[in-house]
Amino acid sequence: MKEIEQSRLASYKDAPWADENIVHEGLNVVIYKDGYPVTEGHLLFVPKKVECRRDITRCFEIAYEWGVQGVMDYKWTSFNIGINNGVEAGQSVMWPHVHLIPRRKGDTPYPKGGVRHVIPLKGDYDDGSHRK
Repeated sequence: MKEIEQSRLASYKDAPWADENIVHEGLNVVIYKDGYPVTEGHLLFVPKKVECRRDITRCFEIAYEWGVQGVMDYKWTSFNIGINNGVEAGQSVMWPHVHLIPRRKGDTPYPKGGVRHVIPLKGDYDDGSHRK
C-alpha cells in the first residue's frame, strides 16, 4: 500500500493526459479520449481530487451513464468499464481513473468472458478446463 501511495501523482494534472484530449470537464471529473484507445471512443474518467471513495465512485457512475448513452445513440452496441488499480493490475498512470471501452460486434472474435481475458487463457470458461 505504501508503494502505491509513494508513486501516486500529486494531481491529475501531473498525468500524461493531453489537454487536447479533453472531451468534457465538470466540477469533479475530467473526461479524456484515451491516448492509446483499444476501440473507437475509449474514454478515461478522471477525478480531479482523491480525498474520499466518492471521488472515484463518481467516475464509475458517469462512465456507466456515458456508456448507456452511447448504446442508446447507436455509437456502440455494448461496453466495458474498468479500473487498473496497482502495478500488478496494469496501472501505468498513478492517478485513479476509470476506462470506458465501447464494444461493437466483431471487435474481438470471441468476446465471451469479457474482463476475464486480462489474464491469458482464463477468459474461455465453457470448455470445462477451469473445473477439477
